[in-house]
Amino acid sequence: MCGFVGFTGLREQREAILHRMADRIIHRGPDMEGYHISGNDPRSAIALGFRRLSIIDLAAGKQPMYNEDGTVVCVFNGEIYNFMELRTELQAKGHIFQTHCDTEVILHGYEEYGTKLAGMLRGMFAFVVWDTKTNEMYGARDIFGIKPFYYYKKGKEFMFGSEIKSFLSHPNFEKELDEDMIPLYLSYEYSPDERTIFKNVFKLPGAHCFTYKNGELKVERYYKIEYKIEDDKSLEYWEDAITKEFTESVSMHQIADVEVGCFLSSGVDSSYVVKEISKGTKKVKTFSVGYEEEKYSELPYAQDFSNVIGVPNIANKVSADEFFDAVPEIQYYMDEPLPNPSEIPLYFLAKNARRYVKVVLSGEGADELFGGYPMYLAGGHFDHYSHKVPRPVRKVLGTVAKHCPNFKGKNFLVRGAMEPYQRFMRANYVFQSAERQKFLKRPIASKVPEEYSKRYFNEVSNLDEPTQLQYVDMHTWMIYDILLKADRMSMANSLELRVPFLDKKIMELAERIPLKYRVNDENTKFAMRKAALRRMPEKWAGKKKLGFPVPTRVWLKEDKYYNIVKEKFTGEVAQKYFNTDMLVKLLDDHKNGKADNSRRVWTVYTFLVWYDQFFNDDILNGYAEHTDAKTA
Repeated sequence: MCGFVGFTGLREQREAILHRMADRIIHRGPDMEGYHISGNDPRSAIALGFRRLSIIDLAAGKQPMYNEDGTVVCVFNGEIYNFMELRTELQAKGHIFQTHCDTEVILHGYEEYGTKLAGMLRGMFAFVVWDTKTNEMYGARDIFGIKPFYYYKKGKEFMFGSEIKSFLSHPNFEKELDEDMIPLYLSYEYSPDERTIFKNVFKLPGAHCFTYKNGELKVERYYKIEYKIEDDKSLEYWEDAITKEFTESVSMHQIADVEVGCFLSSGVDSSYVVKEISKGTKKVKTFSVGYEEEKYSELPYAQDFSNVIGVPNIANKVSADEFFDAVPEIQYYMDEPLPNPSEIPLYFLAKNARRYVKVVLSGEGADELFGGYPMYLAGGHFDHYSHKVPRPVRKVLGTVAKHCPNFKGKNFLVRGAMEPYQRFMRANYVFQSAERQKFLKRPIASKVPEEYSKRYFNEVSNLDEPTQLQYVDMHTWMIYDILLKADRMSMANSLELRVPFLDKKIMELAERIPLKYRVNDENTKFAMRKAALRRMPEKWAGKKKLGFPVPTRVWLKEDKYYNIVKEKFTGEVAQKYFNTDMLVKLLDDHKNGKADNSRRVWTVYTFLVWYDQFFNDDILNGYAEHTDAKTA
C-alpha cells in the first residue's frame, strides 16, 4: 500500500515540486520514496513521485518501476491478488521479470494487453503507466474504488495523485472551493459523483480507466456490475458457493511479507473474516475500539467473540476529549469534508493496530454485496406494494395520506407513491433539499439530491428495488463514504487495510444470488449469514446490524462540547457561508432536547473544521512543517 503523485508539462524546478507533492502524502508510504522525471517538451514531459509502504518483496519493490528497456514506467498503489497467475501467463509470452512484485505485472501487462489490462486484474488498485515511446498515459482504478485516484484538469494543467492534498504543493494548482457543492454535501455528506468540493479536481470513478495524450483526457468504464439472478438453486448451494469463494478471497488477501491482523467489531462481517483467517492453529491478532461510555461500545461483543474462538484481542477506548481533539487532523487526512463520526474511532483503531502490524483485514463491503442494510428490506416492501397496487392508485393514496394527520402507515403510503430514486433515503441523508436553503447565506442553485442518484437507478431499472438500492450504494455510499474513510484512516497511520469481501469473484457470485437469499423478513445478508454460521456461533452469525454507534448525540448536549461547536457556528467561516442564527438554533434545540439534530449539527461543524484545515494558511502551513520534520 502506497501513494503516488504526478504531473505533466515542462516547468522550472520539476524535481523540487515533485518531492514536495510526494512529501505531502508521506503517511501513505514512510518506508521508501522514488521519482521519475523525463521529457524535454510539453508533449513528453512527465514527473512521477512515489511513497512506499513495504508489504510484498520488501527489498526489490522500489517504484517508479520500469520495463526491461526503460521505455515504460509505472507507479501503483494497492495489491493485485492474481498477479502470480498473470505473471506466469506473461512469462509464457516471453516477458522477463526482475522482481516478485505485483507492480511488475502491471508493466508487462500493459505492454502485452494495452488498455485491456485493468479488466484482467483482481485486487484493489490505482495506477498510472507512462509510455515514453508514444507519450501516452494510461491509468485505472479497481472495480469497487477501494484505492483512491484524483486528478486536477484546468487548461493545460494536468496533475494526479492518491490524495488531493498533494496538489497543494504544486505552484500551478489553483485551490478554489466549489460553493455549488455545498447544498449537495448538506444532503449526502459527500459528493455522489465524479466532482469534488474543489473546483477542477475530480475523482476517477471505480471500474474506470483513462488515457491522456497531447493534453486530451479520455475516461471510460472498463467493468460493469451486472446482476444475473439464478432462482433455480437452493440456499445450501449459495452457502457452499459463498464459503468457497470467501475462503479463497481471505487466503489471497493474506499474501504479504509482513504480519497480517484483523479489525474486529461486534458484527458478522468482521467476525467472519477473523474466523476464516484464524482457522487451524493460527492465532491472528485482532483489534477493536470502543468508548469510555460503555453503552455505546461494541467492545464487549468483540472481546467475547475473540475469547470464544481463542484469538488475541487488543482494544482501546476513545474519550470524548480525544474524539473532539482529533476532528481537525482527521478532516485534513480526509481531503474533503466527511461528517461520518465513525471515522474517528476508526482512526484510533488504526493507530493502535499500527503499533503491532502493518496490514489488517476488515469487513467492509459485505452489506452492499449481500444485502445487509435495513433499507434494503424496506425496499422489498415497496417493491411488493408497487407490483400489487397500480401506479395511479398509489399516486392518489400518497396524495391523500400526505394531507392527513399522522397515522400508522402514512409515511409508507406517501413514499410508496414515489419512484425508487425519489425515496432513496441516502439522497436526503442529513438535510432535506427543501430546508437546505434557509441555512445557507446566499442562494445556491442545485438540483434536488435525488437527481444525482437517478442515473444509477436508471441503469438497473429492470431489477427489483432492493437490488437497485444495492447497485446505487456501491456507486455512491460505499465508494465515497465507507471506502474513503477506510483508506484515509488506515493510511493516515501508515497501515494497509484490505477488504476480502470486495473481491471480483465474490462480486460475480453476489450478482447471481436471489433476493430471498439476500434480504428477507428473517434477516439481512441471509445466505452470507448462513455461510458464516458454518464457522461461528449463531450469537454472532445472526446478530442484527448495529452500524458503528457514536455518542455524539449525547456529547453535543454537554456544555464543553456544545461550546466548542457554538464557537464554530458563530465564527468567521460560518458567517461567510451560513445563516449563523439558524445554525445556533439547530444546536440549541438539540441541547435542550427539542429535537435530535446531532447529525445535522455534526455535518455543518465538520465542514467548518475542514475548511480551516485547507483554507486557513496558518493551519495548512503547520501541516507542511510537520511533514517537513518527518522527511528531514
